[in-house]
Formats: sequence, structure tokens, C-alpha cells
Amino acid sequence: MKHRVAKVFISMLPQNGISRIAGSLGRTKMSKWYVKPYAKMYDINLSEIEKPIQDYKHLTEFFSRKLKINARPIDNSADSIISPVDGVVSQFGRIQKGTIIQAKGIDYSVHSLLGEAKEDFEEGSFVTIYLSPKDYHRIHMPLDGKITSSTYIPGRLFPVNDIGVNHVKGLFTKNERLVTYADTKAGEIAIVKVGAFIVGSVQVAYCEPYKRARKKVLKTEHPSERYKKGEEIGHFEFGSTVILIFQNGKMELDPSVKAGSAVKMGQRIGKIKAR
Repeated sequence: MKHRVAKVFISMLPQNGISRIAGSLGRTKMSKWYVKPYAKMYDINLSEIEKPIQDYKHLTEFFSRKLKINARPIDNSADSIISPVDGVVSQFGRIQKGTIIQAKGIDYSVHSLLGEAKEDFEEGSFVTIYLSPKDYHRIHMPLDGKITSSTYIPGRLFPVNDIGVNHVKGLFTKNERLVTYADTKAGEIAIVKVGAFIVGSVQVAYCEPYKRARKKVLKTEHPSERYKKGEEIGHFEFGSTVILIFQNGKMELDPSVKAGSAVKMGQRIGKIKAR
């Protein structure tokens, strides 16, 4: 009952406006004083962050912090597919008749998620990874590949925590998102970065600083951007969700991948299936 009431309350809020204000406040010099309390509240491992905590200029810089070199070992097996982020696997499995599971009793279409028809994904597979406020927020390539295009899709900013996922039908198709397509040894893949309540923005490495297109879909071609497995391709400013989409028969999930299990960037989550 509490979750349903919270869902109604969140739905009534001016989510995008509040999120823009929060993003601006997170970049103020005053927010620097909240960095240490934030790190303590979420029990963030300070031994692995790139620089001393007192050197972060504001809260948003700390949210999108980098890590020390080799803090996240990359599984470099030739056939491995790695987690692109730190987080918790919320759902995974086959895409059946174009339908992806969001939560128990709730699903959505891959067409709606991507904002376009992609027949090769209709019977493919997916992995949904939730990034909480405590997690490392940078996004990396799950395997070697060439980024070919991206699609920005405007939308709401519902929270992607349990309240949102379990009570907002088609949540990931309603929220603002940025879809990155790449050609890889596992065929074409889609890396979907989903915005959320209070998320300031998503920045990507393969083009100019990402800015919201507000009310229109924005498609961009990237014909010559190659990245190695584990190489950074972007970051969230605050936590959110990443959904990986694979074509039918191109990848096999690792037995270690379970709903509710924590993963680290660089950890093996699947393998490329032989063609």
C-alpha cells in the first residue's frame, strides 16, 4: 500500500524539473560539504576511488567518480561478455515475441524501449542492471565493438528503484533514455541507458557532451567509433539503469547471473555464441 501511494505521489511531481534543479545544485561549490556524509551514508569504498575524497569539487563530480587503474579487472577471455557497470541484476533472459520482463507480472516491448522496430532483437536476450546511489556510475563496453549510432528518446523520470519497477507499467519505455548501438562479434547490440528521478544527465564519450533534446527523438550516426571491451563509453550523473539487448542466438548468459545478484564492471556475465 505504501509503495502504491508513493508511486501516485511521484507521478504527480514535476519529475524533470526537480531533476534539473537537483543536477544544478549538485554542481555547486556548497555541495562539496555533502560529499563525505554521502560517502559514509552509502558505505562507499574510498580506497578504490581515483583521488582523495577532499579533492572532489562538488557532489556531482563525486557521483560520477572514476576509479583507480585496475580497480575493476576485465575478463579478457576471447568469448567473454562483461558487465558494463557496477550494479544489481534485476532481470535477465530471453526476449519472447518482442517482450521483455520488467518485474513479476509486468513486461514491455523491445520496440517501445528502443523507439523503433528491430526485428533481430525480437527473439534475442537481455540483461537489466540497476545502479544504486552507492555504485560506481561509469559505463563501459561489454565487448569489443564499433559504435554505429545512438538514439536519444525524451520521457519522464520515474524512479527506477523497487517502487517504480514494481508499480509503473512499462517504466523503462516511459523514462528518458539514450540507446547506443554497436557492431560486435556477438552481432549488433543495444546498450540502453535509462534516466531516473534526480538523475542529472547521461554523458557519452563518443560524441559532444550529451544534452537533452527535450521533446524530440534525436538520432545520431557514429560511423568510426571503435572501443575495446572494458573501455569507458559514458557515465551517469546519479544512479540509474542499463539494459543490454542482444540478437537471437548471439550470446549465452553465464550461470552465475541471477536476479538480485550484484555485479561489478568487468565481471563476466555471458559469452559469445559460436556462429
